[in-house]
Amino acid sequence: MNNDNPSPRRTPNIWQAIAPVCFLIGMLSSSVYLFGGQSSSGPNQIALILGSGFCLVIGFFNGHPWKDLEAGISRGLSVSMGAILILLVVGSVIGTWILAGVVPTMIYYGLSILSPSLFYAAACLICAVVATATGSSWTTAGTIGIALIGIATTQSLHMGLAAGAVISGAYFGDKMSPLSDTTNLAPAVAGTDLVVHIRHMVWTTAPSFAAALILFLAAGFFTPIPDDTAKLDSVLGVLETQFVIGPHLLIPVIVVLALVIRRVPAFPALLIGTLLGGVFAVVFQRTTVLTFMGTSDLPEWVSLIKGVWVSMYGGFELQSGNSALDELLSRGGMASMLMTVWLIMTAMIFGAVMETTGLLQVIAARILKAVRGPGSLISATLGTSFGLNVLASDQYIAIVLPGRMFRGEYRRQRLDPKNLSRTLEDAGTLTSALVPWNTCGAFMAQTLGVSTLTYAPFAFFNILTPLVAAAYGFTGISIEKLEESETEGGRGHDVHTVS
Repeated sequence: MNNDNPSPRRTPNIWQAIAPVCFLIGMLSSSVYLFGGQSSSGPNQIALILGSGFCLVIGFFNGHPWKDLEAGISRGLSVSMGAILILLVVGSVIGTWILAGVVPTMIYYGLSILSPSLFYAAACLICAVVATATGSSWTTAGTIGIALIGIATTQSLHMGLAAGAVISGAYFGDKMSPLSDTTNLAPAVAGTDLVVHIRHMVWTTAPSFAAALILFLAAGFFTPIPDDTAKLDSVLGVLETQFVIGPHLLIPVIVVLALVIRRVPAFPALLIGTLLGGVFAVVFQRTTVLTFMGTSDLPEWVSLIKGVWVSMYGGFELQSGNSALDELLSRGGMASMLMTVWLIMTAMIFGAVMETTGLLQVIAARILKAVRGPGSLISATLGTSFGLNVLASDQYIAIVLPGRMFRGEYRRQRLDPKNLSRTLEDAGTLTSALVPWNTCGAFMAQTLGVSTLTYAPFAFFNILTPLVAAAYGFTGISIEKLEESETEGGRGHDVHTVS
């Protein structure tokens, strides 16, 4: 085949660039309408694949050969491979840490700090602890959150405030936990490291969460004080019955945190945490492991090893009779991450095709016309991520597409990519629960029994964090820039903070 005179490639216009986005929005909206909370378990992935196909048609029309488009897809998927590997090992961490009593111990101590006189702030803190341990805002809200909402209901508390406290705490843990899928996805899209990403998020997360806690504390002075914690006492009792509880079981958490602080990459650090969890399960939770495995003719030591092995690939299943606790702790394993991996891959494919065909650059160019510096660039990123949560109804798309759209501009302005990854989470992750038709907003409203518009004004952490991020962009606080050698393709990665 003669490639000496390839067909000319036409520059896409703004209507061609917008068309696939509108098509995808229509498909995702239909997915949420038809499948509700199950839309992210397959329907959204199909919508993304069809959206990618729409982009490919436009690409062919503009003269892009399949070979180039395929190469672009491969590059896009390669960007997500690090996050995918970490997600898979995270599944194993969750499985072995539940089996070993690590997660139950964290939940136990978290629930123990609940003070009836400080209900809203305590609810926020409890959900933050549980979500950090599990890496899931949905699981936290759907289990511990339901128990807290039940107490708030019986005591005639403000349901918007109660749900806002649950969601604020749940999304704090979801955002800051290395076990969270979005926390792994954002740095992968932006081109930075998971540990660096989490450290940099402290700048916006810590003051926002502290302010949210103060607001919840203040709210407690104007509402009735709950005096019935029987439901939580029941959960504590079940935890003590099903697991050995003790501070020594937090050692795997301390080890992983120490490895992260010593700058050990996330994958090996989490893998070590997984194996350590398996050892702790065999040593401290023998009865739990054997109960999990059921009756068997295998020798006891073989059953113990098999139990750890199962928890690593298939997760743990608890059958305590307490439905909320069973749902919370029946999870984990690499298999549990496959649906998320599928969603990430299809989202990355859509973003890669949009980028390879030049459609993404056309949209970004229109937005970037209004950008004059770091402040407006970060604000544009925040606004785009929130806009995609509203229009596309999915937080993964609200992270992937802006990440690919603005990544080049951050480098051109000599901004370290961790600024981009942090901003993607500050808006893409946190504002998803504030949109009624977003999968996150729909899930929270249905699960907690409080409408999105009722709790949204009181999800203080979710509202404040994007505002803090925008303020930092204009003031230069914590905005780190790349040295010239890095922007020119050098190997150095030194940064300095804009004052």
